[in-house]
Amino acid sequence: MVTWELAPQSDTRSASTSDRRFASRRRYTASIMPVLISMLRGINVGGHNKVNMTALRALFESLKFEDPRTYVQSGNVIFRSKEKISPALAKKIQKAIEGEFGCRPEVILRTAEELRRVIAASPFDSRRKLEPGKILVTFLDGEPGPEAHAVLLSLKSYPEELHLKGRELYIYFPDGAGRSKLPWSSLAKHFKTVGTARNWNSVIRILSIAEELEAEK
Repeated sequence: MVTWELAPQSDTRSASTSDRRFASRRRYTASIMPVLISMLRGINVGGHNKVNMTALRALFESLKFEDPRTYVQSGNVIFRSKEKISPALAKKIQKAIEGEFGCRPEVILRTAEELRRVIAASPFDSRRKLEPGKILVTFLDGEPGPEAHAVLLSLKSYPEELHLKGRELYIYFPDGAGRSKLPWSSLAKHFKTVGTARNWNSVIRILSIAEELEAEK
């Protein structure tokens, strides 16, 4: 069974105070410069689009971003920047990666605050028996148009549960993503945008790193 929820990005609920199993509890203070998260799509998959994380951090430093930190090999970079999130910033990073590594992955950007809202808005937060490793969030470059409703309706025969909230698509895979027949990797294309997916454990860890940066003076 597939369910869905279409909501604007600002329509988020407060996280549970009783048991935040899936959410970050770290306290943080304002940093000197805002902390941003850059997520790359489709790198280091099957030997294609190889990007070394040490070299990627060095590249971000060359772009005058501060304190870049990476998480796993899928291309998650947490860094400080005076620049605000914009299509121009994403293109700047994309062009630099192409020049250094010879591939041109899509670059999806979020602020640390936006990532906190993504976690707080999780439709699975109160369902404690769900395995975090079976929850996937696809971060979209733009908010889908009205065609998204029809796309999600066409998936109602699949056992996965889907919730579209603003620029994030939350999916729960009861049998795991590896066994799923849901064409989830192509949904962003059908929404007429681009996106990249991260499992819930990665989302939590990325925010944890971002909050560590925020807490540093």
